[in-house]
Amino acid sequence: MGGILGRHDTMKKSSNCSKLEIKMVEAIQKRAAHGTSLKSFNSIIMKFPKIDDSLRKCKTIFEQFDEDSNGEIDKQELKHCFQKLEISFTEEEINDLFEFCDINEDMGMKFNEFIVFMCLIYLLNEPAVSEAKIKMGLGNLEATFETLVDAFVFLDKNKDGYVSKEEMVQAINETATGERSSGRIAMRRFEEMDWDKNGMVTFKEFLFAFTRWVGIDDNEDDDE
Repeated sequence: MGGILGRHDTMKKSSNCSKLEIKMVEAIQKRAAHGTSLKSFNSIIMKFPKIDDSLRKCKTIFEQFDEDSNGEIDKQELKHCFQKLEISFTEEEINDLFEFCDINEDMGMKFNEFIVFMCLIYLLNEPAVSEAKIKMGLGNLEATFETLVDAFVFLDKNKDGYVSKEEMVQAINETATGERSSGRIAMRRFEEMDWDKNGMVTFKEFLFAFTRWVGIDDNEDDDE
């Protein structure tokens, strides 16, 4: 897997895409070339309960990684996990993966961030990652992760690996009955996804918004 992750100084505060984000965009574009089975935004909403139930099953895997049971995974715990899985990641690659998923920049990967990490592991189709998927027990979750990828592909009308405001409006207005939704609804959903307010939504931003839509957020452990 060497080389697919970029230097962490290109991460969050840089205007340039990290190599990891580029890899993610390329993977989404590859999937988009095969189209999507989803026909409307409502068809995505209808899947929320099933997706919520499936994602919560990730909690067992999360707890295995969270060695000190403090409700979050730090870099050292993530490194230990990769060692247990016998997957070779460099220190730089582990740092980049961790920082890419730690959207709150608090040096601790919470449950919702871990779900994004898991989906990223699913999306990347490297041989080492495929081996890790088996060892991490992702087999039963693959259908859920595929639905998430499919949903993003449905929104990404021009297949460039990002979702714009215009694409969001178009997606919400695509219904089986031909009815048109309020533009305000599309804008509200888009603003919920566009975390960095740059007018374009990445797959990572979409995943974080989706965990909130189905009822999983970064306060998950505090509420239990």
